Amino acid sequence: MDPIDLFKKDVKANINGLAKDRDLQGLSNIWLREIVGHKYTYNFECMGRPIIQVPQDMVAMQELIWQTKPDLIIETGIAHGGSLIMSASMLSLLDYSEAIQQRTMLDPASPKRRVLGLDIDIRDHNRLAIEAHPMSNRIDMIQGSSVAPDVIRKVHKIAKHYARVLVCLDSNHTHDHVLAELEAYAPLVSRGSYCVVFDTIVEDMPTELFSNRPWGPGNSPKTAVWKFLETHPEFEVDKQIDHKLLISVAPNGYLKRV
Repeated sequence: MDPIDLFKKDVKANINGLAKDRDLQGLSNIWLREIVGHKYTYNFECMGRPIIQVPQDMVAMQELIWQTKPDLIIETGIAHGGSLIMSASMLSLLDYSEAIQQRTMLDPASPKRRVLGLDIDIRDHNRLAIEAHPMSNRIDMIQGSSVAPDVIRKVHKIAKHYARVLVCLDSNHTHDHVLAELEAYAPLVSRGSYCVVFDTIVEDMPTELFSNRPWGPGNSPKTAVWKFLETHPEFEVDKQIDHKLLISVAPNGYLKRV
């Protein structure tokens, strides 16, 4: 067998083993529960900008971007901009890779692939930092509620110019808001690409961890995902991602359009 194929076969076996290890899955949930009080997800940066995420999901996202090769990534929730920067850097690598393969020249002033970020409140200091970043020429931002009709119309108007679209939802984590985002933006996802719903882990955590939030178990991104999937068979949860990560804030949140 080809060594690369053999390695991939071994990895698949590893992941299948993790899927069956209930003790390890339980320990992973305990670890995720315990890091909340330490604000662990605030500890990381991408190319100089804070990215409020666990490293495992950061790795998963770069894998998905390289695999699906989107022309447009739509992200709800901007915060400090680290996720926008990471997405833009991956799209830059995709353009560079294709240019080498096709022996064409890149136009730095007009990059092919882009990232569109939405947030109800883009803080001035964050906007300035994002706009000053070397990756900013690939990033567009819209301020407003991601579920407001005018914002949805703007996004759909932009997205129609792109063939391959990937969506990430990471703003307000209440059931109703996430479900509205799914209904608004999941249809833009191209076949074979993903709509990633972050913070589905809320459903698996103790209620008291969210006493100062409008969301919590029973009213979370995961309950929105479950409701959405009832009427959208064109999407399915990519369980392989859940199994291989173990540590993730998005269990059942990696939705693949099939």
